[in-house]
Formats: sequence, structure tokens, C-alpha cells
Amino acid sequence: MRTCPACAETIADTGDYCPHCGVNVRYYDLGYSQDDATSSSTGKSMSIVMLLTLVAAGVGAVTAALLCIGYLTCVTPITATQRMQCRNNLKQIGLALHSYHDVYGVLPPAYIADEAGKPMHSWRVLILPYLDEAPLYKEYRFDEPWDGPHNSTLLSRCPQVYRCPSSKSGNASTPYLAVSGEHAAFGLGKSVSFRDFADGLSNTILVGEADQPAVPWMQPTDINANAADIPIGEPGGFNSPHVGGFHVLMGDGAVRFISQNISPDTFRALLTRDGGEIVGEY
Repeated sequence: MRTCPACAETIADTGDYCPHCGVNVRYYDLGYSQDDATSSSTGKSMSIVMLLTLVAAGVGAVTAALLCIGYLTCVTPITATQRMQCRNNLKQIGLALHSYHDVYGVLPPAYIADEAGKPMHSWRVLILPYLDEAPLYKEYRFDEPWDGPHNSTLLSRCPQVYRCPSSKSGNASTPYLAVSGEHAAFGLGKSVSFRDFADGLSNTILVGEADQPAVPWMQPTDINANAADIPIGEPGGFNSPHVGGFHVLMGDGAVRFISQNISPDTFRALLTRDGGEIVGEY
């Protein structure tokens, strides 16, 4: 038996608390004062508070970890998947353009015009058979413009390959615009052969993302390389919802991600097929 240091009553040798006054004898043994031993009514209450604090901290840490894991496994992969799908779309468009070239010996023109020179039909329509969209191609009528009474009914059937999953432009629009112009990959109303790419296929952009504004997928509208100023990473030029830049399809079929901070001179050199510029690293 031993004596309680607080009330002097006899207590058992085992146990931390005095059955008479309720004080935590262990606190006395460790050198704490009587106030410490009896605070919060009893030492037992203090132990419970400490335990609850530790439990709360542990729960908070686990919750934070789960939230972090949720963000990494749910949010980030979705963004990466969308970017990969966009890249794959351009890859498929590149394969279709090369297949068209294999058959005709030239790329499709940026557009087919009427007798007055007005653009009527887009290159995106011309390559439909090479995108496994032959039925849609057969329904398209070349005896009326792209927005004629019949063709307008086909707008809602935009092929998936023409739609970037990150774009908010709507299901009938596409951000994939060709580079057109006298010295560009796509001629204005005429066709260009790969042998005309004096700068090299790997140094010439065929198609790129221009999400703001995107255009109806059948509309014969593209980026005019002859324009004096083509914004980079901004509306009206090549841009995308992807962070940091945009995808482009090169003449050799490769898909590159171009930084929105690329040198304007370097980028303009990539828009021509026979400009004679020396393109460095980008």
C-alpha cells in the first residue's frame, strides 16, 4: 500500500488515480504540481483531451491525404487524357491527309471555290473517306455550298476526330484549322504536293489548334499564312484550352506541342513550306 500525496489517504500500489480524491498520482510522481494534477477536474480528463486532440490531428492528416490523392487520380488524369485525345485527333487527321496524298499525289486544297471564286467546300469534307466517314461524305452535296439547305443538316454530325475534348465551342465546331496561303501547306483553291515542301515536311505546319474562335466543321475557313499578324496563343490565331500552348500537325505526320511563348519569327517560318528560313530549336 502507499499514501496519496494529495489527500494522505492510503491507496493501492497499482493504479494512477486516488479513489478518495481522484487526483492523478502519476503526475505527482513526475514532479507536476497539485494544480496540474487536478486541472480539468481530474488528470483523467486531461488524458482524454490529449487523446482526442491526437485523434483529430490524425483524422485531419488522413483526410488531407485522401483529398490530395483524389485530386491527383481524378482531376489531373482527366486533363492529361483530354490533351492526349486532342493530340490523337491531329494524328488521325495527318494519316488521312497522307492517304489522300497517296491517292491523288497532292494534298487537298484549303477549299473548293465556285466560278466566282467564293469558297464552297472545306478540305475537312474532302478527307472524310480517309477518316472512316465515307457514308457522311456520300451524303454531302457538292452542288450547293457547305451551308446550303441540305448540307446544313449535316453540321450536327461532326466527326469526333474534329472535336477537341477540352474545347467549349460546341459539337458542330472544330478548332483544327489548316495553314493556307501562297507559300503554305494548303493552297488557296489549288493543291500542293509534298515535293513542293522545300523547307522540309518536318519544318512545316499543316494543321493547328485555333479554338478561339472555332469554326463550323464544314466551313471553308482556315488560318491565312499571308496575314501580316497571326496571334500566337491568343484569339484569332493558333490557341487552345490546353495550358501553355497548342498542338500542331507537321507535314511529316508528327504532332508537336508549341509553346505560346515561341519566337514569332520562328513560328512564322513554320507556316511556310518554301520560305528558305532556317528553323532552330523551338
